[in-house]
Amino acid sequence: MGRGRAKAKQTKVARRLKYHSPNTDFSALQQELGTDGAADDEYEETDDDEFVEVDAYADVGQDTDERDPREEDWLPRKR
Repeated sequence: MGRGRAKAKQTKVARRLKYHSPNTDFSALQQELGTDGAADDEYEETDDDEFVEVDAYADVGQDTDERDPREEDWLPRKR
């Protein structure tokens, strides 16, 4: 039963954070996080297609002569 007061406090804090913007010093945050502000250039693009092997098997079962399921296949049989 004692959770009501704690929940009210959390709601109050969440509402304050949502509707009131704090005075954030972004330069201090940037220094604290140790970033220089430049984009990360370590990502290397490759032209390798990682799905080449998968594509070889993707059409398996497409050329079969299986009939399409019809509505009467799903309905119970009439007696």
